[in-house]
Amino acid sequence: MTRTWRICDVTDAGRARAAVARLATAYGVTTVERARLTAALGGHLRQCLTRGGTWVLTLEEPSPAGTADLRAVVTPAPGAGTAGGAPWTVTVRCPEPGRVVGEDSVTEDPDGLSGALLGADEDTATVLERLAEQEALVAFHREELHQTNQGVVALHAELDAAGRAQQEAFAAERRAREEAENARRRLTFLADASAALNASLDLDEIVRRLPELLVPRYAGGADVWVFDHEDGRHRPTTHSGAAVLAARTGRPQYAAGHPGGLPGVDDRPPSALDPERPLLCVPLTARRTPLGVLTLSPPGERWDPDDAVMLIELARRAGIALDNARRFEHNRDIAETLQRALLTELPATPGLSLAARYLPATHGLNIGGDWYDAFRQRDGSLITVVGDVTGHGLHAAVMMSQLRTALRAYAVDGGGPGRLLTRLHGYLRHLQPDLFATAVIARFHPDEQTLTWAAAGHPPPMLRLPDGRVRVLDAKPGAMLGIPLHQDITDHTERLAPGSTLALYTDGLVERRAQGIDPGIERLAAALGAYGSAALDAHLEKSADRILDPLLSDSERDDDVCLLLCHLHG
Repeated sequence: MTRTWRICDVTDAGRARAAVARLATAYGVTTVERARLTAALGGHLRQCLTRGGTWVLTLEEPSPAGTADLRAVVTPAPGAGTAGGAPWTVTVRCPEPGRVVGEDSVTEDPDGLSGALLGADEDTATVLERLAEQEALVAFHREELHQTNQGVVALHAELDAAGRAQQEAFAAERRAREEAENARRRLTFLADASAALNASLDLDEIVRRLPELLVPRYAGGADVWVFDHEDGRHRPTTHSGAAVLAARTGRPQYAAGHPGGLPGVDDRPPSALDPERPLLCVPLTARRTPLGVLTLSPPGERWDPDDAVMLIELARRAGIALDNARRFEHNRDIAETLQRALLTELPATPGLSLAARYLPATHGLNIGGDWYDAFRQRDGSLITVVGDVTGHGLHAAVMMSQLRTALRAYAVDGGGPGRLLTRLHGYLRHLQPDLFATAVIARFHPDEQTLTWAAAGHPPPMLRLPDGRVRVLDAKPGAMLGIPLHQDITDHTERLAPGSTLALYTDGLVERRAQGIDPGIERLAAALGAYGSAALDAHLEKSADRILDPLLSDSERDDDVCLLLCHLHG
């Protein structure tokens, strides 16, 4: 169905607009769509009236068989002198296309125009209210979005700060771990180096080891200047001014073209000997006594301060090791000198040759315990003795001298070897309760070819017979001298044939830690039996050396060695 209105003025436009609004309401068009329709139609009609002329408004209503749209078309009236133009069209959707509206409801009289326009304005007002509500809702959401954006920005800032703090914490932890690892590495090196230096009591060995420990890990080069050192191989021919100053003041010196910044170290100008190379000169001291100077050059451009502190501590420990080595050598020299001074010059006896060997230990301070002696008694008998005092060093040498003197004093009154050992045992128990000793005494009778002997806790003597057989004289011996019990040591007698040889010795000759003493005794017996009587008659001194050489080939020489050979001529 189609409706048409001719529009010449504002009144016609208002009536047509009201009719279109009423029809749209009748067909169930929504308020928003109805407001859009009337607003668009009213705006276009105002434009048409402004241009002038007559215009025709055609409204195509929906039908059940046709379209469901309500369509308004505005065209110029034919023959009315209106300026031409394309038709203007506006369309709205009708939810109730089958609804029929009477003609009278559309063509109201002019008195209903104000009501229709008021209804249209009310629709517009409703739409505007809805739009205001939507605008308020949009403003609320916009404010929420703004607040959310601000929160997100703040959260990002907090996350960024937390990330930086975490990175700083990780970096600090990594630095702490590196510092801890470096400190552990330095302490481990310091402990290992100290153990290596203190493992030896040889001064030359310590001087040689010190540069080997430091180069190239902590030093590019190292020189050790030891005062009053006889071995010139380890001493540089010239010394830098910083080394001389360190020796005089006892303070570490750093000589370079730039300040070292090392704790506890004095900065000095570059050395005139080598101006391009920085030098760290650390005094070697012990018990506030200067022993030398350690001069180092850096492994790179300069030292880390913590490494320098470790090097100074190592030099202090090296000074203690050097002092210990010097004291050891001093005590060793005293003990060896005293020991050799107390060893007896063997007496000449017709028909009997004597040969003695004493070798001090070369490993450790184990000098002074072993001794031998040979002297005559009033009846002309020859007393030979080999003994070993417990302990080592100067104290053992002094105790050995006292024991030797006491034995000689007891021998003046006469008595056999067993009686002499028994009196020595009483002497040690009452006058030296903390001292123990072992000994073997053999007495040769001048008028009889007999041998009387006795032992107290000592390796058994060996008797080589003229035919080359060797007997180990292991008859019941006494216990060690000085132990807290009473004992009477008995004598043992053996017949001697011309060409017989008696060997007295200490445990340093036959005892080995890994094997014990029995294999060594067997080796000594084999070595003694390998010589003929003629060779022993002619060269007893050489025979003593030849016996010692194979027996000491596997020895660590950590104990004194004493050997006394007594050969009865054929």
